[in-house]
Amino acid sequence: MKIAVVGHVEHVALGRVAAVPRAGEIAHVQDQRLFPGGGGGIAFYQLTRSPAQVLLFTALGNDEAARQVEGWLAKSGASIHAARRHSPQTRDVVMISPDGERTIIVLGEPLHPLRSDALPWEELASCDAAYFTAQDPLALQAAREARVLIVTARRQEALRKSRVRADVVVGSASDPRESCALSDFEVPPAALVLTEGKRGGRIETAAGSERFEAAAVAGAAGGAYGAGDSFAGALVYFLAAGLPVAKACARASEYGAAVLGGLEPLSVQKVLP
Repeated sequence: MKIAVVGHVEHVALGRVAAVPRAGEIAHVQDQRLFPGGGGGIAFYQLTRSPAQVLLFTALGNDEAARQVEGWLAKSGASIHAARRHSPQTRDVVMISPDGERTIIVLGEPLHPLRSDALPWEELASCDAAYFTAQDPLALQAAREARVLIVTARRQEALRKSRVRADVVVGSASDPRESCALSDFEVPPAALVLTEGKRGGRIETAAGSERFEAAAVAGAAGGAYGAGDSFAGALVYFLAAGLPVAKACARASEYGAAVLGGLEPLSVQKVLP
């Protein structure tokens, strides 16, 4: 299979805190980890844990953080197509509280690829699936050339402007930026998938709604960062493989749960079959 990710990758500094600081307080981060993340980055790395040929369409900045991200991506084994921006790489500071919940501070705006960038957009037409986390409606139109198009629910504005029909929109019901219904889309996707943490999630189509169960977490929960994006990456893989949406969600839930068992998601993502 051949699968593309179109979107952002951020420089992430993650660690544990005793408590998320209130106004005026200072939090000391322990067990710090540095890695490439963000919504596009985590899904991308989940897909690299598969036998598929993976392509990444992204943008990189011009500072040391960008050079670190570029070095990490070069070791992934995937085909990296990155536009250059004359700005710092977006950084994330992620605090994991004792209950495993994550609080994220984003430094700067995410760097997204644009259709006007000199990238091999024509390759998307030969892909079995494309996962879109970027912002440019014209880039989304290019991603629609893939056999299956999956779009993060955060990109509803890009979907509206592009006028394309996604096969699946995926997001979190607990995230106000992602929680939505089919009726919110001018051009509704064939299926809307919303995760609900330990309760699993639901799938909404024109025919109605159905639920899928969450997979069990092995051992104590380590941290929630990257669980939803790892689920999304696995979902893209199983949809590219031809599974129906309900079965793809059931399989993908194992990959989201796997990340909950560790602190840094890239070190605990399961290998896709």
